[in-house]
Amino acid sequence: MLISSTGRMSALAQTTPDVQTGTSEALTLPLAVELALKTNPLTRATASGREIADAQVQQARAGRLPQVQLSESFTNGNNPVFVFGSLLEQGRFTQQNFNLPLLNNPDPVSNFRFGVTVKAPLFDQWQSATRIKRAQLGQQQAVAQTNQVEQNVRFETLRAFYGLLLAHAKKEVSGEAIQLAESDVKLSRDRVDAGTSVVSDLLAAEVQLAEARQQAIQTDGDIVTAQAALNTAMGLPVNTSQRITGQLVEKKFDLADQEELIRLAIEHRPDLNRSGLMARSGEVQVQGARNEWLPRVDVFANVGASRNNFVNGSSDYTIGASVTFNLFDAGRNARIAEARAAANLAASEQQHLANQIRFEVVRAYQQFVSARERLKVAERIINQASEALRITQDRYQAGLTTITEVLRAETTLTRARLIVLSARHDYYVGYASVMLATGRMTDVQPFIS
Repeated sequence: MLISSTGRMSALAQTTPDVQTGTSEALTLPLAVELALKTNPLTRATASGREIADAQVQQARAGRLPQVQLSESFTNGNNPVFVFGSLLEQGRFTQQNFNLPLLNNPDPVSNFRFGVTVKAPLFDQWQSATRIKRAQLGQQQAVAQTNQVEQNVRFETLRAFYGLLLAHAKKEVSGEAIQLAESDVKLSRDRVDAGTSVVSDLLAAEVQLAEARQQAIQTDGDIVTAQAALNTAMGLPVNTSQRITGQLVEKKFDLADQEELIRLAIEHRPDLNRSGLMARSGEVQVQGARNEWLPRVDVFANVGASRNNFVNGSSDYTIGASVTFNLFDAGRNARIAEARAAANLAASEQQHLANQIRFEVVRAYQQFVSARERLKVAERIINQASEALRITQDRYQAGLTTITEVLRAETTLTRARLIVLSARHDYYVGYASVMLATGRMTDVQPFIS
């Protein structure tokens, strides 16, 4: 199709328009991220993980508190020792109970025993302190895990959001290409009917139109796929209708050099922080296992009442303390070795993760630089392709070239527009990838125009 007006030419040279699809309120990038952080199953899972870690801290602290137990028991028998002791407990022992035949062959006695027992660790080999430290480190790991998941959800939502914008923008470019091709077919048919052009020109224009329609069909599928990706990132059913608004406009992102980005990643990456906390937890576990060599000191108290029925009886109490030292524990050295191996494993995994993070930063940075340079080249190409199409159209109008050259120029411009769109999308996502790789994907405001 020939472009006979400046307006049509400028429309073809544009990149992304504002895109709105579906119904209801338009979904912006910040709103999409906000919804994703609330509805994505991963964020809900990490919230449960934090609750578990908080409960583990409370459970560990409870080890320092005393235990209080209530008990009620009933016993009946004629065992001489049982009968003798029960009568004493119930306060019913009399002179006649010293009768030897009665002592050796007593009548059956019933004993109801109610008791309150209090036990408290005075020194538990610092095991409670070890459990509390490990639980608190687990709590910090849960916070780091939440931070990591939120950054990943934010990144995936951003990438899917701009992927949907890209799909809609490509759809519009394909629609404009169809309009151009339809105009070309009409003009070629008119010229063939007027005898000023050959049938091959018409056939070439019809081929161009068919290719444009095929491209449009492909973009329809891309939109459906991109929308499903956005819904998945937001934790919604894949077929949820979305109405989004936004633009892949020209934007400049500034980054530090590669070495500085690696330093920032080592400082900010939540997964590396979590790995360090795991290593510290392993060290605490080793110390806790070694503390099993120490003695254990407990105190206790018991208050009770014994009776032969629900009314009559006698009360008593006992208090005391115990010191326990495990002189021989066959599994103690094995537990120490296990804890030491776990600590070494955590330290090695932390070192490996640090190396992996450095690689991820280098990869993300180089992909960003590549996208930035490709975008610069693509933006120059689109201007050149627009001017080439204008010149070719003028030459065709003057009869100095063929319809084939016009169609080739139109194809070049359409391809250039698609290249700009893809490069700009990669530029946006590349910057987000660097932010994620350095542990700073905490906000999407830098992407908002």
